[in-house]
Amino acid sequence: MKLSRTIAIAAFAGATLVIATGCSVARKQETVGEYIDGSAVTTAVKAKLAEDKETSASSINVKTMDGGIVQLSGFAKSQMEKDRAGQIARGVKGVTEVRNSLIVKQ
Repeated sequence: MKLSRTIAIAAFAGATLVIATGCSVARKQETVGEYIDGSAVTTAVKAKLAEDKETSASSINVKTMDGGIVQLSGFAKSQMEKDRAGQIARGVKGVTEVRNSLIVKQ
């Protein structure tokens, strides 16, 4: 009786582990390391934007995706500010590509 209960619990635990692992891979979720790296890059880009007098960091959203791809979104006051934000993001360690989707307010 005790042995069959132990086997049933082990089988259930194994099935749960397989299902959970399969779900995270199927949804292409980030690993903990990827999440931390992305957060560090995002924070560094935001800090550099805040330090720069030509950019308004509060109007610019930064998201780091797999492989160090940085997405800039939000609003820029001018084309110069948009270009400057992209330039700043490209200069941050860990950034491999910048997708500058900032909208210039007229």
